[in-house]
Amino acid sequence: MQPLPAPLLAAINHLLGQAAWAREKLAPFAGHAARIKLPPFEAAFLIGSDGFISAPAPEAELEVSISLPAATPLLALQGKEVVMRAARIEGSAEFAQTLAFVIRNLRWDAEEDLSKVFGDIAAHRIVTGTREFVAWQQQAAQNFAENLAEYFTEEQPMIARQEDITGFSGDIDRLRDDVARLEKRIQMLG
Repeated sequence: MQPLPAPLLAAINHLLGQAAWAREKLAPFAGHAARIKLPPFEAAFLIGSDGFISAPAPEAELEVSISLPAATPLLALQGKEVVMRAARIEGSAEFAQTLAFVIRNLRWDAEEDLSKVFGDIAAHRIVTGTREFVAWQQQAAQNFAENLAEYFTEEQPMIARQEDITGFSGDIDRLRDDVARLEKRIQMLG
């Protein structure tokens, strides 16, 4: 079994180094091994007594398997929760549940890392500016999508509006009920 690549191990351990709560959660599972499958790649890691992860020994028995779909890189653009919903976790229930909790809640404290290079004030401004820029980009993308939807529903009607679909569905329901009543009347006459 291939271990996680060294840069990925280092990055995950860096995140764990910033999150004492995560290491405390993982420490009881010292010596437990897990595998991550993302077609066509497959790699394993081992939980250490300090809560950090390392490469497993070749004879290590895998207790949990995390299978991710091939579309994971695209799903990641939609957020960590979307990836977690698509993941299939098998094996020891308690270990799997703990891993899922840590993965779901582990966050990078970029401001802390940047403060070591640029100082506290500059790091805070960089992180705040980046968050504002990302929020602006998300708002611009949402506005663009709304404008496209309006164009294709109002100006070049290629897509039905939600109100039209709801009205049409209501009309069909009323027609179905009217036909059922008419059939009952016909049966009563016959």
